[in-house]
Amino acid sequence: MPNQFTFEVYTPYRLFYSDSVEAVTLTLQDGEIGIYANHDFFTAPVVPCVLKVKNKQGQWKAAFVTEGILEVTHHKTVLLVDAAEWPEEIDGARAEAAKRQAQEALEFGMLKFEIDNAKAALQRAEIRLKLWAMRQPQP
Repeated sequence: MPNQFTFEVYTPYRLFYSDSVEAVTLTLQDGEIGIYANHDFFTAPVVPCVLKVKNKQGQWKAAFVTEGILEVTHHKTVLLVDAAEWPEEIDGARAEAAKRQAQEALEFGMLKFEIDNAKAALQRAEIRLKLWAMRQPQP
């Protein structure tokens, strides 16, 4: 049986995930990282990405997460993010509308902060749409 560690994901509104896991992958500001049991301690900023969690049964599950902070300690790993969604929670129409709105803002943005905000919104929308397209059909 592979080594496991406790992994928790919190948003301001709920405990999104809490369980023992074998591995976690996500994207930090300087690239993608994999976390396994007995990983070195660190704290780092997370960018919007697809979070992948390998549960104790060895199955991978994916979720969308926004920017936040990851903390790895000896007894658990905690991810604090602004928002997190499982694929089945994503509203595809809303994500598509957000993508269109971000693309329009990029096209007509004049100020640097407007362009930066539009790029970030576009990135979030594209990740959500990608994950939404991968969702499992409901029985």
